Amino acid sequence: MQRIVVVVPTYNEADNLPVLVAELWALQIPGLSVLVVDDNSPDGTGRIADELSAQRPGQLYALHHPGKGGLGRAYVAGFKWALAYGADAVIQMDCDFSHSPDYIPEMLEKLRESDVVVGSRYVSGGKLDERWGTGRYLLSWWANSIYTRLILNLRVKDATAGFKCWRANALRGINLDMLTSNGYSFQFEMAYVTEKLGYKISEIPIYFEDRRIGHSKLTIPIKIEAALRAWEILWRYRKFTPAMRQPDAAVGHQDA
Repeated sequence: MQRIVVVVPTYNEADNLPVLVAELWALQIPGLSVLVVDDNSPDGTGRIADELSAQRPGQLYALHHPGKGGLGRAYVAGFKWALAYGADAVIQMDCDFSHSPDYIPEMLEKLRESDVVVGSRYVSGGKLDERWGTGRYLLSWWANSIYTRLILNLRVKDATAGFKCWRANALRGINLDMLTSNGYSFQFEMAYVTEKLGYKISEIPIYFEDRRIGHSKLTIPIKIEAALRAWEILWRYRKFTPAMRQPDAAVGHQDA
Protein backbone atom coordinates (compact mmCIF):
# COMPACT_ATOMS: atom_id res chain seq x y z
CA MET A 1 0.00 0.00 0.00
CA GLN A 2 1.28 3.43 -0.93
CA ARG A 3 1.99 6.00 1.75
CA ILE A 4 0.43 9.33 0.81
CA VAL A 5 1.02 12.44 2.91
CA VAL A 6 -1.08 15.59 2.51
CA VAL A 7 0.93 18.60 3.74
CA VAL A 8 -1.26 21.49 4.88
CA PRO A 9 0.45 24.71 6.04
CA THR A 10 -1.74 26.77 8.38
CA TYR A 11 -1.87 30.23 9.88
CA ASN A 12 -5.14 31.24 11.53
CA GLU A 13 -7.23 28.46 9.99
CA ALA A 14 -9.02 27.30 13.16
CA ASP A 15 -12.43 27.29 11.47
CA ASN A 16 -11.30 25.65 8.23
CA LEU A 17 -8.97 22.93 9.50
CA PRO A 18 -11.48 20.50 11.09
CA VAL A 19 -13.74 20.70 8.01
CA LEU A 20 -10.86 20.14 5.59
CA VAL A 21 -9.59 17.16 7.56
CA ALA A 22 -13.09 15.63 7.62
CA GLU A 23 -13.31 15.96 3.82
CA LEU A 24 -9.88 14.35 3.40
CA TRP A 25 -10.94 11.34 5.49
CA ALA A 26 -14.18 11.13 3.52
CA LEU A 27 -12.13 10.33 0.41
CA GLN A 28 -11.26 6.97 2.01
CA ILE A 29 -7.93 6.74 0.25
CA PRO A 30 -5.85 3.84 1.63
CA GLY A 31 -2.52 4.91 3.11
CA LEU A 32 -3.42 8.60 3.34
CA SER A 33 -2.04 10.67 6.22
CA VAL A 34 -2.26 14.39 6.94
CA LEU A 35 0.51 16.63 8.21
CA VAL A 36 -0.48 20.07 9.51
CA VAL A 37 2.40 22.56 9.65
CA ASP A 38 1.25 25.43 11.83
CA ASP A 39 3.05 28.78 11.99
CA ASN A 40 2.22 29.55 15.64
CA SER A 41 -1.32 30.69 14.77
CA PRO A 42 -2.72 33.04 17.43
CA ASP A 43 -6.26 31.74 16.81
CA GLY A 44 -5.48 28.28 18.20
CA THR A 45 -5.08 26.39 14.92
CA GLY A 46 -2.09 24.53 16.36
CA ARG A 47 -4.08 23.36 19.37
CA ILE A 48 -6.87 22.15 17.11
CA ALA A 49 -4.32 20.26 15.01
CA ASP A 50 -3.11 18.50 18.16
CA GLU A 51 -6.68 17.60 19.12
CA LEU A 52 -7.35 16.19 15.67
CA SER A 53 -4.09 14.25 15.85
CA ALA A 54 -5.17 12.68 19.14
CA GLN A 55 -8.40 11.55 17.47
CA ARG A 56 -6.51 9.99 14.55
CA PRO A 57 -3.23 8.63 15.94
CA GLY A 58 -0.95 7.41 13.18
CA GLN A 59 -2.99 9.25 10.54
CA LEU A 60 -2.81 12.94 11.40
CA TYR A 61 0.31 14.70 12.61
CA ALA A 62 1.14 18.28 13.58
CA LEU A 63 4.36 20.26 13.26
CA HIS A 64 4.60 23.52 15.19
CA HIS A 65 6.84 26.41 14.22
CA PRO A 66 7.74 28.72 17.13
CA GLY A 67 7.11 31.83 15.01
CA LYS A 68 5.52 32.85 11.73
CA GLY A 69 8.13 31.30 9.45
CA GLY A 70 6.21 31.71 6.21
CA LEU A 71 4.85 29.49 3.48
CA GLY A 72 8.16 28.35 2.00
CA ARG A 73 9.65 27.20 5.29
CA ALA A 74 6.40 25.45 6.20
CA TYR A 75 6.38 23.48 2.97
CA VAL A 76 10.08 22.59 3.14
CA ALA A 77 9.61 21.33 6.70
CA GLY A 78 6.53 19.40 5.64
CA PHE A 79 8.22 17.87 2.61
CA LYS A 80 11.22 16.77 4.68
CA TRP A 81 8.94 15.24 7.30
CA ALA A 82 6.95 13.36 4.64
CA LEU A 83 10.11 11.97 3.03
CA ALA A 84 11.45 10.84 6.41
CA TYR A 85 8.07 9.24 7.10
CA GLY A 86 8.52 7.14 3.98
CA ALA A 87 5.90 8.76 1.76
CA ASP A 88 5.56 7.55 -1.81
CA ALA A 89 3.46 10.59 -2.82
CA VAL A 90 3.22 14.03 -1.23
CA ILE A 91 0.32 16.41 -1.78
CA GLN A 92 0.49 20.11 -0.96
CA MET A 93 -2.69 22.13 -0.58
CA ASP A 94 -4.17 25.17 1.11
CA CYS A 95 -6.42 24.90 4.13
CA ASP A 96 -8.98 27.46 2.95
CA PHE A 97 -10.82 25.23 0.40
CA SER A 98 -9.38 27.07 -2.59
CA HIS A 99 -8.18 23.54 -3.38
CA SER A 100 -10.93 20.96 -3.23
CA PRO A 101 -9.90 17.57 -1.80
CA ASP A 102 -12.17 16.00 -4.44
CA TYR A 103 -9.39 16.40 -7.02
CA ILE A 104 -6.90 14.28 -5.07
CA PRO A 105 -7.91 10.86 -6.51
CA GLU A 106 -7.48 12.23 -10.05
CA MET A 107 -4.10 13.72 -9.14
CA LEU A 108 -2.90 10.41 -7.72
CA GLU A 109 -4.04 8.59 -10.85
CA LYS A 110 -2.25 11.11 -13.09
CA LEU A 111 0.89 10.73 -10.97
CA ARG A 112 1.32 7.24 -12.45
CA GLU A 113 2.67 8.90 -15.61
CA SER A 114 4.20 12.06 -14.18
CA ASP A 115 6.60 13.27 -11.52
CA VAL A 116 4.41 16.19 -10.46
CA VAL A 117 0.71 16.86 -11.02
CA VAL A 118 -0.50 20.45 -10.75
CA GLY A 119 -4.07 21.47 -10.01
CA SER A 120 -4.26 24.24 -12.58
CA ARG A 121 -6.54 27.23 -13.01
CA TYR A 122 -5.16 28.07 -16.44
CA VAL A 123 -5.45 24.93 -18.54
CA SER A 124 -8.55 24.12 -20.57
CA GLY A 125 -11.38 23.41 -18.16
CA GLY A 126 -9.81 25.28 -15.24
CA LYS A 127 -11.85 28.05 -13.65
CA LEU A 128 -11.55 30.83 -11.11
CA ASP A 129 -14.23 31.71 -8.60
CA GLU A 130 -16.87 33.89 -10.27
CA ARG A 131 -16.76 36.22 -7.25
CA TRP A 132 -13.30 37.44 -8.25
CA GLY A 133 -13.39 40.97 -9.59
CA THR A 134 -11.99 41.81 -13.02
CA GLY A 135 -8.91 43.48 -11.55
CA ARG A 136 -8.03 40.50 -9.37
CA TYR A 137 -8.57 38.08 -12.25
CA LEU A 138 -6.41 40.10 -14.64
CA LEU A 139 -3.62 40.41 -12.03
CA SER A 140 -3.59 36.65 -11.46
CA TRP A 141 -3.71 35.91 -15.20
CA TRP A 142 -0.92 38.39 -15.92
CA ALA A 143 1.29 37.05 -13.11
CA ASN A 144 0.92 33.47 -14.38
CA SER A 145 0.51 33.70 -18.13
CA ILE A 146 2.68 36.70 -18.88
CA TYR A 147 5.11 37.90 -16.21
CA THR A 148 6.35 34.77 -14.41
CA ARG A 149 6.12 32.34 -17.33
CA LEU A 150 7.79 34.78 -19.71
CA ILE A 151 10.70 35.60 -17.40
CA LEU A 152 11.35 32.00 -16.39
CA ASN A 153 10.33 30.44 -19.73
CA LEU A 154 8.07 28.01 -17.88
CA ARG A 155 6.00 25.42 -19.71
CA VAL A 156 3.59 24.90 -16.83
CA LYS A 157 0.50 27.08 -17.32
CA ASP A 158 -0.25 27.77 -13.63
CA ALA A 159 3.15 28.92 -12.38
CA THR A 160 1.92 30.01 -8.95
CA ALA A 161 -0.27 26.97 -8.25
CA GLY A 162 -0.20 25.77 -4.65
CA PHE A 163 -2.11 22.52 -5.25
CA LYS A 164 0.37 19.83 -6.33
CA CYS A 165 0.92 16.10 -6.05
CA TRP A 166 4.56 14.99 -6.01
CA ARG A 167 6.30 11.68 -6.45
CA ALA A 168 8.57 11.37 -3.42
CA ASN A 169 11.48 10.75 -5.80
CA ALA A 170 11.01 14.15 -7.41
CA LEU A 171 11.17 15.89 -4.04
CA ARG A 172 14.27 13.88 -3.13
CA GLY A 173 15.89 15.04 -6.36
CA ILE A 174 15.48 18.68 -5.35
CA ASN A 175 17.85 20.11 -2.79
CA LEU A 176 15.14 21.55 -0.55
CA ASP A 177 17.72 23.36 1.57
CA MET A 178 18.75 25.55 -1.37
CA LEU A 179 15.29 27.06 -1.85
CA THR A 180 15.25 30.73 -0.88
CA SER A 181 11.66 31.88 -1.38
CA ASN A 182 9.42 32.02 1.64
CA GLY A 183 6.23 33.61 0.37
CA TYR A 184 4.14 33.58 -2.79
CA SER A 185 7.26 33.11 -4.92
CA PHE A 186 7.94 29.69 -3.36
CA GLN A 187 5.46 28.17 -5.80
CA PHE A 188 7.13 29.37 -8.98
CA GLU A 189 10.61 28.76 -7.58
CA MET A 190 9.60 25.11 -7.14
CA ALA A 191 8.05 25.05 -10.63
CA TYR A 192 11.21 26.48 -12.20
CA VAL A 193 13.60 24.14 -10.36
CA THR A 194 11.39 21.15 -11.21
CA GLU A 195 11.44 21.98 -14.92
CA LYS A 196 15.17 22.73 -14.97
CA LEU A 197 15.88 19.36 -13.34
CA GLY A 198 13.90 17.65 -16.10
CA TYR A 199 10.95 16.27 -14.16
CA LYS A 200 7.70 15.63 -15.99
CA ILE A 201 4.90 17.98 -14.92
CA SER A 202 1.25 17.37 -15.77
CA GLU A 203 -1.65 19.72 -15.13
CA ILE A 204 -5.29 18.92 -14.46
CA PRO A 205 -8.02 21.58 -14.55
CA ILE A 206 -9.51 22.65 -11.23
CA TYR A 207 -12.13 25.10 -10.05
CA PHE A 208 -10.32 27.53 -7.76
CA GLU A 209 -12.80 28.62 -5.12
CA ASP A 210 -12.28 31.78 -3.11
CA ARG A 211 -11.58 31.03 0.55
CA ARG A 212 -14.73 30.16 2.47
CA ILE A 213 -13.73 31.61 5.85
CA GLY A 214 -11.22 34.31 6.81
CA HIS A 215 -9.19 36.69 4.71
CA SER A 216 -6.55 36.22 2.04
CA LYS A 217 -2.96 36.40 3.27
CA LEU A 218 -1.72 37.53 -0.16
CA THR A 219 -0.97 41.21 0.48
CA ILE A 220 0.36 43.82 -1.95
CA PRO A 221 3.90 43.75 -0.41
CA ILE A 222 3.97 39.95 -0.82
CA LYS A 223 2.98 40.32 -4.50
CA ILE A 224 5.68 42.94 -5.11
CA GLU A 225 8.30 40.78 -3.38
CA ALA A 226 7.30 37.83 -5.57
CA ALA A 227 7.56 39.89 -8.77
CA LEU A 228 11.09 40.99 -7.93
CA ARG A 229 12.17 37.52 -6.83
CA ALA A 230 11.38 36.04 -10.25
CA TRP A 231 14.55 37.65 -11.61
CA GLU A 232 16.64 36.35 -8.71
CA ILE A 233 15.28 32.83 -9.28
CA LEU A 234 16.10 33.06 -13.00
CA TRP A 235 19.71 33.94 -12.23
CA ARG A 236 20.13 31.50 -9.34
CA TYR A 237 19.10 28.39 -11.28
CA ARG A 238 20.07 29.39 -14.82
CA LYS A 239 22.64 26.59 -15.14
CA PHE A 240 20.56 23.80 -13.65
CA THR A 241 20.21 20.58 -15.69
CA PRO A 242 18.76 17.10 -14.97
CA ALA A 243 22.30 15.99 -14.13
CA MET A 244 22.10 18.18 -11.03
CA ARG A 245 19.39 16.15 -9.33
CA GLN A 246 20.33 15.00 -5.85
CA PRO A 247 22.33 11.75 -6.17
CA ASP A 248 20.09 9.65 -3.89
CA ALA A 249 17.06 10.24 -6.13
CA ALA A 250 16.26 7.55 -8.67
CA VAL A 251 15.62 8.60 -12.26
CA GLY A 252 12.11 9.97 -12.70
CA HIS A 253 10.00 10.55 -15.80
CA GLN A 254 11.79 12.49 -18.50
CA ASP A 255 10.02 14.87 -20.86
CA ALA A 256 9.74 13.58 -24.40
